[in-house]
Amino acid sequence: MKIILTNEVSGLGTAGDIVEVKDGYARNYLVPRGFAIRWTKGGQKDVDAIRRARKIHEIQTLEQANEVKAKLEAVSVKLAVRAGDAGRLFGSVTPGDVVEAIKAVDGPLVDKRRVEIGSPIKTTGAHQVTVKLHSDVVAKINVNVVAA
Repeated sequence: MKIILTNEVSGLGTAGDIVEVKDGYARNYLVPRGFAIRWTKGGQKDVDAIRRARKIHEIQTLEQANEVKAKLEAVSVKLAVRAGDAGRLFGSVTPGDVVEAIKAVDGPLVDKRRVEIGSPIKTTGAHQVTVKLHSDVVAKINVNVVAA
C-alpha cells in the first residue's frame, strides 16, 4: 500500500515521504495513530504542505547544525521538578520538559522529537541528554535536575 508519512517513523522515513508498506502495517498501525495517510492524487498537495513545513523547522546545513550544537553545549540547563525526600521524582523528565528548559535559558529552538533521553530520568542530579540536530551532528547537553 502506498502511504504518505505525516510524522517521522524510524526505519521508514520522515514527514512528507511517500513510501510503500504492507497493507496491514498501514491499516492497523500507521494510519490509526496518525503517522500516515493513504496516498491519493489529491494527497500530493498534502505532501507539498508537509515538506514546506518540515523545511522551515529543519536545520538546513552541516555548518548551521554545528553552530546550534555549540550554542546548546554552552547552555547550562537547570530543570526544577517535583521530587520526594530521597531525590526520587514524581514521574520522569520528558523530552518536552528538556526543550522548555532550554527555551527558558534563551537557548536555541530544538524540536522535542530530536531530543533523546537514554534511560528515563527519575532522580535529581546531573544527567546527560543527546539532541540529534543533523544526520552527522549530535549535541550532548548536561541537564541538572533539582527538586522544586
